[in-house]
Amino acid sequence: MKIKVFTLNAFAKTEKGGNPAGVVLNADGLSAEQMLLLAKKIGFSETAFVQKSAKADFKVKFFTPSAEVDICGHATVATFYLLAAKHIVQSGKYTQETKAGVLAIEILRDQTVFMDQKTPRFFENIDKTLIAPSLNISSSSVRDDLPIQIVSTGLKDIFVPIKSLNELTHIKPNFEKIKKISKKFDVIGYHVFSLETKFKSTAHCRNFAPLYDIREEAATGTSAGALSCYLFQYGRISKGQVNNLIFEQGYSMNRPSEIKAKLEINSQNITRVRVGGIAANIQQIEVVI
Repeated sequence: MKIKVFTLNAFAKTEKGGNPAGVVLNADGLSAEQMLLLAKKIGFSETAFVQKSAKADFKVKFFTPSAEVDICGHATVATFYLLAAKHIVQSGKYTQETKAGVLAIEILRDQTVFMDQKTPRFFENIDKTLIAPSLNISSSSVRDDLPIQIVSTGLKDIFVPIKSLNELTHIKPNFEKIKKISKKFDVIGYHVFSLETKFKSTAHCRNFAPLYDIREEAATGTSAGALSCYLFQYGRISKGQVNNLIFEQGYSMNRPSEIKAKLEINSQNITRVRVGGIAANIQQIEVVI
């Protein structure tokens, strides 16, 4: 069976930047096993499969090369950017049914795609002496004024604050240790960040998820949403900044990426989380399964 797959780079800062995603339109006839096989063959960190939905405008299923996941930020941006580019949808507001729930999507006139995420959940803090060795760094490279903490706006990650951009850039992780710790804490992986950035952004980030066969990811939308909440929770961004958050990622992979985020706040409570960006380099391939 030949399946038509579109590939494009979500959250691209440059033409060669962004996080590659596969998108399969009209995927109603595919089984979960076939979707997983396709995701493995395509080999990107995530592939999205668009189906009809009885409760939303579209149903979207997300697969890594090794498993189905509830939601994926960069693959969502890729999906709706592609739908707009193919004139299947226009600028406006839509909904997508996912395993993380029915989530709102907005496509702006410049084709920037914003997706809603769940409001944040904050879980346990983790001692830096456990995390630092898995990143092959000294505990002194981890900030003391921010916690290493598990946070989720749909997917759980361990957020690790690093003191400097230079230290973050030169991290060479021990992926086996990260895999074991991720499994122990039931998280997707690590989102490691510095508040020192290249372009006066909100944070510079790297993401490691070897438990799901993703050693490093060039842009991670779900993690950007959760990091926005984390930074607001700990006073690193103010109410005046929450509508214009920008995260840098992918530079260590030579895939420059830019992820935008917006929070809505009511009496210091985060009531809405939105993450957005554009995509680039749409191509079409055929994959045989």
